[in-house]
Amino acid sequence: MDEDDIIGGAGVPAAKTAANRSQHHGIELNDPYAWLRAENWQEVMRDPDVLDQDIRSYLEAENSFTQTSLADTQALQEQLFAEMKGRIKEDDSSVPSVDGDFAYFIAYEIGDQHPLYCRSPRDGGDHTVLIDGNRLAEGFDYFQLGSVDHSPDHKYVAYGADDNGSEFYTVKIRDITNDHELADIIPDTAGGGVWSADSKSLFYTKLDENHRPSKVYQHVLGTDIKNDRLVYEELDSGFFVGVGKTQSADFIVVSAHDHVTSEAWLIDAHAPEAEPRCVAKRQPGIEYDVEHHGDKLFILTNADDAEDFKIVEAPLVTPERENWKDLISHVPGRLLISFTVLKNHMIRLEREDGLPRVVVRALANAEEHDIAFDEEAYSLGLGAGYEFDTQSLRFTYSSMTTPAQIFDYDMVTRTRLLRKTQEVPSGHDPAQYVTARIMAPAHDGQEVPISLLYKKGTKLDGSAPLLLYGYGAYGISIPASFTTNRLSLVDRGVIYAIAHIRGGKDKGYGWYKDGRLENKTNSFHDFISAGKHLADEKYTSHGNIIAHGGSAGGMLMGAVANMAPELFKAILAEVPFVDVLNTMLDSSLPLTPPEWPEWGNPIESAEAFKTIQAYAPYENVAAQDYPNILAVAGLTDPRVTYWEPAKWVAKLRAVKTDDNLVLLKTNMSAGHGGAAGRFDRLEEVALTYAFALKMWGMPT
Repeated sequence: MDEDDIIGGAGVPAAKTAANRSQHHGIELNDPYAWLRAENWQEVMRDPDVLDQDIRSYLEAENSFTQTSLADTQALQEQLFAEMKGRIKEDDSSVPSVDGDFAYFIAYEIGDQHPLYCRSPRDGGDHTVLIDGNRLAEGFDYFQLGSVDHSPDHKYVAYGADDNGSEFYTVKIRDITNDHELADIIPDTAGGGVWSADSKSLFYTKLDENHRPSKVYQHVLGTDIKNDRLVYEELDSGFFVGVGKTQSADFIVVSAHDHVTSEAWLIDAHAPEAEPRCVAKRQPGIEYDVEHHGDKLFILTNADDAEDFKIVEAPLVTPERENWKDLISHVPGRLLISFTVLKNHMIRLEREDGLPRVVVRALANAEEHDIAFDEEAYSLGLGAGYEFDTQSLRFTYSSMTTPAQIFDYDMVTRTRLLRKTQEVPSGHDPAQYVTARIMAPAHDGQEVPISLLYKKGTKLDGSAPLLLYGYGAYGISIPASFTTNRLSLVDRGVIYAIAHIRGGKDKGYGWYKDGRLENKTNSFHDFISAGKHLADEKYTSHGNIIAHGGSAGGMLMGAVANMAPELFKAILAEVPFVDVLNTMLDSSLPLTPPEWPEWGNPIESAEAFKTIQAYAPYENVAAQDYPNILAVAGLTDPRVTYWEPAKWVAKLRAVKTDDNLVLLKTNMSAGHGGAAGRFDRLEEVALTYAFALKMWGMPT
């Protein structure tokens, strides 16, 4: 493809069109930009150099146009990068987690892009670097470590590495005793492994040719991987497989699941050659997670119409559904998010009225207490650590104004010890900021929570620019947590808002159900309602909002751009899932079959086809004015393929009736998460923030 075939008027890229017709349920589709989907996309995931030259030329032309269009923000990008980097403690380390005679932690040194995985003696002393991500990353444009797992006898470390962003991880094993890598190299895995109790076997998940984790193998150290034992194979292409371990470390757990159904199989970690045993056979719509304690299993589940989940117990020897007995009853509106079981305590993370809390239960007498917090909006995270026989619980607390604090909590004395507060080297005074939670009335009478962050003194008279972030899918709740990057906007007078829309579980499982399948458009309406309410309440004004979302949140961006373009100054869409209909019609793509429970199966169902067709952003691009748009993609992204935003941008340019900017930036050496290095990623954030500030007409 010659440059003249790509570049249109004023140097704006213009994609060629080619008829591509198909029939579904008696309805004809024509996708004139389907040629942007590489026929050899599986090969491109492994080797980006094999991308068709016509496609590469077009993506590079888009990148060049984006660079030219934002050239006047280069100094601002550098300033933003310096600010964000200045808020990172470069020589930082995590709080060590003890395990036996050692304490394990992650560290960074000044200038490092990647982490060091380290350990020291349990009671203190010099540390040893087990895995140096920076050394491993040498020579690669992209490098990402997967999980790093030490063996129970503390002699080995297994780690996964992805060197092109496609999330095909190669697992390697290092002998810690002599800092020597074994010849055991396992390609095409999901990123890590789980050790047997004797430290002689590693269980791992293998990705198939369509990038689906479908098989679990057992590898015995020192043997040829060709002889690895197939432990479990998932025959349903709609289910993903993973492997983990109970907190007791007595059982390896093979989990098969989609977004709404799960099934677990147990392998005795002390008898790794044993066949896996099913806990309870899968039933559509029933989810469960398993923990082990003595002769019992504790199970978090939504069975028996427990929409917001409950915890049951079952005998270890007969764990089937008919033997489940309620332990923590279902309470509508109190969502049980996760739980862990230690020798003497059960700890659960739950959410009620939109806010999380930690509840500790003594197993001996069922006495419970919760850990209290004061702010209006905050985020909690639990870290069980490695040990089972402990009365110490680690949790992380933050809010939109409060940097992350890591506490060790004694569940017997009910005292908390602050182990670490996130440092902001360039300085941060929480008292200079305001965080709040307000409710926006939705189109159908529901109330949408909104978390707000702004600097004290910001005028609430409608003049402030506002960035509104949303996601709204898979039941994922967006926490009101502390993030240093957004301070670069807030310090310039921008109000930062998170709309906790339907599709997440922010207000319980029902909030999720009301934003999926045939109810998906509630997510879009909620986001629009949040924006309108923020303008009506004078936090900002109509047309002065920049909307931001990524992945499934990028679908949200495409939908609201079609539905309410006048509300937004601009749209930031990162790896946006905008070509929903065509993707859900292509069962060969990595995520398509597992995604059908979330969006519907338009191959089998005419109703699902029409539902998706009615809201899919790419399908509904119309001859109307649109906000300014920046779309960001990753060439080797297996989750949202690069051609989705590429096709969307091409169609927007051809159809829209305004002169606003529409830009596409494709990272040609990265995938879904963008650049992997901690500083390289900041450059991408600086680009999106500079675009936003330019759109608001703020100093560049």
